[in-house]
Amino acid sequence: MWVVISPFNFPGALAGGPAGAALIAGNTVVLKPATDTPLTAWFITECLRDAGVPAGVFNFLTGSGRVVGQSLIDHPDVDGITFTGSYDVGMHIIRSFANGRYPRPVIAEMGGKNPTIVSKKADLDKAAMGVMRSAFGLQGQKCSACSRVYVHKDVKDEFVAKLLENTRQINVGDPTDKNNWMGPVANESAFNDYKNFVADLRAHGDILYGGEELPGNGYYAAPTIVDNLPEDHPLWKQEMFLPIVTIAPFEHLNDAMSRANDVEYGLTAGFFSQDDDEVQWWLDNIEAGVLYVNRSSGATTGAWPGYQSFGGWKGSGSTGKAAGSFYYIQQYMHEQSQTVVD
Repeated sequence: MWVVISPFNFPGALAGGPAGAALIAGNTVVLKPATDTPLTAWFITECLRDAGVPAGVFNFLTGSGRVVGQSLIDHPDVDGITFTGSYDVGMHIIRSFANGRYPRPVIAEMGGKNPTIVSKKADLDKAAMGVMRSAFGLQGQKCSACSRVYVHKDVKDEFVAKLLENTRQINVGDPTDKNNWMGPVANESAFNDYKNFVADLRAHGDILYGGEELPGNGYYAAPTIVDNLPEDHPLWKQEMFLPIVTIAPFEHLNDAMSRANDVEYGLTAGFFSQDDDEVQWWLDNIEAGVLYVNRSSGATTGAWPGYQSFGGWKGSGSTGKAAGSFYYIQQYMHEQSQTVVD
């Protein structure tokens, strides 16, 4: 039996993807969605049932992580788990599973603190658009969101001006209205986190844009750009999972690379430069599993399922072989060598 514990932010892809892989590999599956978004997972369950999957092969179970999730983690009949969510919960699952009778696989995707480096040789229009889309798309509530930008000091002012221009055009409101590009954050807890983070950032840095609650029947938070945050401030390394991006200048690319890699995560990263040597240097040195260069549609976000793998290094993933890679489905199977001699 394989357990899939899916997150709220991509309730279809990150439930159906791993559940489908587990089924293809021959496992029975228990799907436990996030308590904020169980309906999408139930629709997946209905689709599989209506398609003729036998009773008991695919199972839907909802409830809190502390009660239902922990019961599944502790159950001796669970052969493997796929989890998408926070580093703390993912590491708890890995450690809990390690206490079993024998090793069992945990495919954990545990978030990111994703950097973008902007060279002085960058196309700044592309860079500003890519950062804006990755920092604020889906209200910043995705593990691949761009939350840190290191921009060369010679082009920082121009880059920031372009980023501000793009961000000012964002409409925040009811997401069923196509004119609104950002909706509310997921729940009251996230909204309270936003307020607490903003208060901290305002006390220690400069909020260039946003940093405020917005009116409306929902948890509406403004996209927020922060400058002049001290290099040793903890929010350079903590995943906020909200529409907040911090910016810092650099003089030498090696310094930017050192700061970009100096976190416990390694999920996605972005780079903007028109210099081929700089691009290759960045690809050779950045510590992350999903890399984008000069991508205006998303500096650190937007892997194409089925074409681009989506696995993280360091604290971002337990295997580094996540959805989209050539090795994904094999993780749901036992390897066995069979030799028959006549």
